Amino acid sequence: MSTRVYSAAIVGLDSQVVEVEADISGGLRKVFIVGLPDEAVTEAKERVKSAIKNSGVEFPRSVVTVNLAPADLKKEGPAYDLPIALAVLLAKHRIKEDKIKNDQLFVGELALDGQLRRVNGVLSIAMMAKERGFKSLYLPSMNAGEASLIDCIDIFPVDNLKQLIKHLAGRFKIKPYERRPVNFFQKDDSSYDMAYVKGQEHVKRALEIAAAGGHNVAMTGPPGAGKTLLARTMPTILPELSLEESLDVTKIYSVVGLLPSDKPLVSARPFRSPHHTSSAVALVGGGSWPKPGEISLAHRGVLFLDEFPEFQRNVLESLRQPLEDGLITVSRASGTLQFPAKFILIAASNPCPCGYLTDPVKNCTCTPSQIIRYKKRISGPLLDRIDLHIEVPRVKYDKLVSEKVAESSLAIRKRVNQARQIQKQRLAKYNIFTNAEINMALIKKFCQIDEASSVLLKNAVDQLHLSARSYHRILKIARTIADLAGQEKIDSSYIAEALQYRSKLGDN
Repeated sequence: MSTRVYSAAIVGLDSQVVEVEADISGGLRKVFIVGLPDEAVTEAKERVKSAIKNSGVEFPRSVVTVNLAPADLKKEGPAYDLPIALAVLLAKHRIKEDKIKNDQLFVGELALDGQLRRVNGVLSIAMMAKERGFKSLYLPSMNAGEASLIDCIDIFPVDNLKQLIKHLAGRFKIKPYERRPVNFFQKDDSSYDMAYVKGQEHVKRALEIAAAGGHNVAMTGPPGAGKTLLARTMPTILPELSLEESLDVTKIYSVVGLLPSDKPLVSARPFRSPHHTSSAVALVGGGSWPKPGEISLAHRGVLFLDEFPEFQRNVLESLRQPLEDGLITVSRASGTLQFPAKFILIAASNPCPCGYLTDPVKNCTCTPSQIIRYKKRISGPLLDRIDLHIEVPRVKYDKLVSEKVAESSLAIRKRVNQARQIQKQRLAKYNIFTNAEINMALIKKFCQIDEASSVLLKNAVDQLHLSARSYHRILKIARTIADLAGQEKIDSSYIAEALQYRSKLGDN
């Protein structure tokens, strides 16, 4: 007689129901697991054998066949250990068939002694379970807090297999996890603040515009000018995550396995800073079992690429689609997956290999050919997708030692929040959040300019040789500057300020 227990598979960032079937037949003891399992699933038979034995139950001395359906869906990871063990115990009649119902879902990795270990992707599984009408979700105790973020489903935290067997037999009761209010708006104290950055007022202004409109930024300057410090303060001026955004980010971190056990909900904007030796797969995601990369881990936050020209050219070129569309499509022979990637890119670079080409104090030691090769590492089409280009000069000594306190991140964030609120009201029915996301039709509707601004833009396009994409990005930036000023109309002063952040393109 075959038995059935329901579990779940992670596919990209989503989850699908998996039916775990077990059948016991005559013959010498042997265990077969079928249904496109990976190595971790295949090895589950050894973990399950020991876990069942160490839970006080004898493992069948016959041929055991375990099928994971649907058979054409690849299964990976150790989360199937618990449902496999239950399906085997059902087939051996160690658990009564009526004790496991069709509205119950089971996931969990088993240790050899029967203890349950934490698994990845639980938030996605809980979301799917609610959508598919499951009433109960049994999982490791360490995952209970994460799963409890989804309401309308009972979460049962399980410590070990023996405990669950007793629960199903009615000899012990596992109480549903008691949901606790999540202090969502509590933020960790940050050691970074705009008040700590000496000088660089024009750079701070550009970052404020970027935060308000969700625009990408490229900073160029000599070593030690403060590019990294400025980038790390960016999350402190971004608006707080909404609950919807937080769940999106949490789901990504849960699937990748980066969600802290003591913090089931990501409540702060992500800040990711991959090293310049990172591969394309590490940055955009992929692999034989596609997983999100750094750009998805930076979703709704900041992706900081320091030493921008030092990244491999093919790695940088892979950023084109996500910068334009806000998602990354990973195609493999088995299918295509999409991962979200709506982030603010901050790219930092030196003006030349030695770093002192634009420094008024220290002389550059690079040859003209070295400088040209260095700049050619970043393609024009990629630069064209970056909205604001900023020169970050050396900070003078008198500013470094000045006792004057700069404007704090909290004060800047208030203005950013006001601008974002204006955008939210304007763009609510289009299901987008920021000016950086608006398309051609919305640019025509919301970025209308007067005659003086039109003449200014025409001259800039002709003199700086700006592309059509650059033209539309200037309008978006000007729209954001107007929102920061609380103005509905875009006048020529806003266009002029937006243009100064695009002048870098004229040098390439």
